[in-house]
Parts: sequence; structure tokens; C-alpha cells
Amino acid sequence: MATPIGNRADITLRALHVLARVDAVACEDTRVSAQLLAYYGIEKPLLALHAHNENEAAAIVIERLAQGQALAFVSDAGTPAVSDPGARLVAAVTAAGHRVVPLPGASSALAALCVAGDVHAQGFVCHGFLPAKGAARAQTLQALVMEGDAQTRSQILFEAPHRIAALLAELAALAPTRTLTVARELSKQFEEVATLPAAQAPAWLAARPQRQRGEFVLVLHAAPPSGAGAEEEEALPAAAAHALQVLLRELPLKQAVALAAEISGAARKALYREALRTRADQAQPDTPAAGARRC
Repeated sequence: MATPIGNRADITLRALHVLARVDAVACEDTRVSAQLLAYYGIEKPLLALHAHNENEAAAIVIERLAQGQALAFVSDAGTPAVSDPGARLVAAVTAAGHRVVPLPGASSALAALCVAGDVHAQGFVCHGFLPAKGAARAQTLQALVMEGDAQTRSQILFEAPHRIAALLAELAALAPTRTLTVARELSKQFEEVATLPAAQAPAWLAARPQRQRGEFVLVLHAAPPSGAGAEEEEALPAAAAHALQVLLRELPLKQAVALAAEISGAARKALYREALRTRADQAQPDTPAAGARRC
């Protein structure tokens, strides 16, 4: 079942009713769930079920279900199995012949999507957290911005505060005119939502130091249709492309792009696109293209 992503009042009446009636609650972090239950005056046995023990804990849940018990599962915040544990548990419980009942409620991904106002989107994809670095990250960003099908959908991303500045800089360089919604601390006291061109996002973040704290959900809007301000990819001169390839062999991507731009005079955006393509081509064939998870 879904639990609040910040404001405790976002829990549903149905969720409270079920939590009061089950025999036990499986949860991502027993300390976090204990506080939530205590706030609403509910006392239940808690079973830890998180990313590192999901298979083993699922077996315990199935054993208890076989004994006729009723159990609930909650993640720390939001909806389970959306960049959180839960998918393996559901699959295992279903395979064992037991019924799984979804209890809808708070979701940071959907909260950000509904406040983004992406009028050009034809559906959405929730990617969760991107790979932290390397070819997998470059490949994912390339897919988010440049691949045809991806351009027609809202792309939902989560990011940690210590990497948010880097991600906004990458999106600003890669897709400066695409609209981006940055949602910070959704449903919490210091909630902020900004919808602006990606090129302006780094400056927005830097304008107030406290903006780099908290939890972030980003929505990269779908590209406008042709004739409605869609981006045209800039051509990269052969000499600039060659300089970039040489620099990429020895330097990190951002440094290679900056030096290639200084040496060749080519547009940094075009160089960044080419660098991402190069890194993506170097990725292993079995690396997931985007690691997307539909919400």
C-alpha cells in the first residue's frame, strides 16, 4: 500500500483501516514505519523487507499467508515497487497462489507529473534514479532526450541532492530548450516546483543554496511537435568530432567537451550530443537502454 511521501495527512482512510486490521506489516525500514503507525495509534508486528533481503523476506510473508494471516507491505514513502522494493514480493506471493490487493495513494512520480503540465506528452515513463556515472548514465540520458519514442513522452526521474546539480547541468547542455519541471520536497514544508527551460535549471538551483537539499523528482517534458518549436540538432564539423574523439580517450566527458569546444569553436551542445553517443556506443551490449520502469 502507498504511504505519505511527506505530509502524513496524505495517507488514505482505507490504508489506515487495513493497517489496523492486518496481522503484521512488512516494511522497507521498520524504524520509519514504526513512527508512521505510532502517529496514528496503530501497533503491529513489523517485518523488515527491503532491497537486500526481499527474496528471503518474501518467503516469510508467504509462510504467514499460508497460515491464514493477513499482511500489508509498505515502503518508506510513496508507492511500493516504483523505484522501491515490492516487485519481487508481489511476484512471489502471486506465484504462491495468494491474492495481492493494491491500495493506491501517494506517489512522488505521479505528483510531479500532474503538476508539470506537459501538454505535448503522449504517455509517460518513470525511470527512477539514473545510473550514477559512466557509459550507462550517458546511454540513459541519450535515450531520454534523443530517441524518437522517448521524445513523445514525459520522462520522470528521481535524483539525490548530492547529484542534482550535475544532472541539471547535463540536461541543460543536452536539451537546453526542452521544458523541465523540477519538484523538490513534494508535500513537505519546503516544497518547491519550478517549470522552466532546461537551460535555466542550473541557475534556478544555484539561486538559493537550500534548493540543493531534499528529495527531487524531475519531469523532462515531451518535445514539441514539428512546427511548434522543436529542437533541430546542430551538425558537428568533422574536425570538431575528431578532436572530441581524441579527448574522450583520455578525459572525462565534461572536460573533453569543454576542451573540444575551445579548440574547435563548435557548439558545446552538439559536442555533448556526440560525446553521449560515443559513450553509449562503448557500453556493453547487454546494458539496459534506459532502465525505465512504467509507473
